[in-house]
Amino acid sequence: MRQDATVIGLVGLAHASSHFGHLLLPLLFPVFMKEFGLSFAELGFLMTVFFVVSGTGQATAGFVVDRIGARPALFGAFGFFIAACLVGANANGYASLMVVAVLAGLGNCTFHPVDFTILNQRVSAPRLGHAFSAHGLTGNLGWALAPVFFAGITALAGWRAAYLGAALMYALILVVLVFNRGQLRTEVVARHVDATPAKDMAFMKLPVVWWCFGFFLLSTMTLAVVQSFSVSILKALHGVSFEAATMTLTAYMLCGAFGMFVGGFVAAKLPRHSDRVVAVCMTAAAFCLALCATGMFGATGTMVVLAATGLAVGIGGPSRDMMIKKATPKGATGRVYGMVYSGLDVGFAISPLIFGVFMDRGWYAATLAGAALVLLLSVGAALGVGRRTVAA
Repeated sequence: MRQDATVIGLVGLAHASSHFGHLLLPLLFPVFMKEFGLSFAELGFLMTVFFVVSGTGQATAGFVVDRIGARPALFGAFGFFIAACLVGANANGYASLMVVAVLAGLGNCTFHPVDFTILNQRVSAPRLGHAFSAHGLTGNLGWALAPVFFAGITALAGWRAAYLGAALMYALILVVLVFNRGQLRTEVVARHVDATPAKDMAFMKLPVVWWCFGFFLLSTMTLAVVQSFSVSILKALHGVSFEAATMTLTAYMLCGAFGMFVGGFVAAKLPRHSDRVVAVCMTAAAFCLALCATGMFGATGTMVVLAATGLAVGIGGPSRDMMIKKATPKGATGRVYGMVYSGLDVGFAISPLIFGVFMDRGWYAATLAGAALVLLLSVGAALGVGRRTVAA
């Protein structure tokens, strides 16, 4: 129990750091628009670059983790995040922000193959559902911390100081992980003498892997809208203050974290029906987003319903990870998780491009409605994963 708790805590801390890094740029979009005269489309393209780099790297990182172990890849990721924050603190225009996007994408790319390789190897099977719950919960806490962190330091000392503070935070977490490195050791996958690149890539022929990829791509497109544009949408549609809109985003993430906690018990109780749990939760979240798009609840009601959307998505999180685990061939954990979770990065990459155009044209309600529709499409993908896993 003690070892499981320690491993889960360390991996959770790393995962929170990864999710914090997703928001290094979008939280300061209003500042960059004023400081550097950028449009929503230009800012959205920064996030596209971030997630293209992260997604490409993540698919590759899975092979690296299977070959050299999770720990070296994890430590290297923190070095990239520290560099990204230092460049951000000295940014003087769009080119500098692009460098931040690339460095942060390189830092982010290893976390899912690293995290799930460590959890699957070092946490006892009866506690895996709770481990996945804690993993998702800490990720949401990282998202929830970022708005408070950047808004607070920016208000006190400016946005450049906020980036320096983030660099220091990443350095301190890296020290903690290095000090506890023994708990993060993983066994590498034994490579047979007759192994070939074609055999290493054989898992990519499994249809269920691509259905998993599709689920992550679609569900993440909705999350990207909430993260990148919800603050601007609330200000435009309902005239709420920047602080109130930012706190709504934090509330969404905190509700998601609580949902992850509840979802851990759901995943442990219903491991055979994880795809159905995911489908129900995503349907409920899509309904909440559609209600927000109508504007029928006014400013306060819309903020409450938007936060509740995070709860529905969070409850489905651990079952989602259990769904992927059941679809993963033995000995290919890093590769499968790297490929499947690269769908998350692809979703984050294309969503700002599409919905950034909506935002520039003032289609704020349509942006929320579109996010709800895409999330409904992910329900079909989740059920497709379940059918193909049973067949396999």
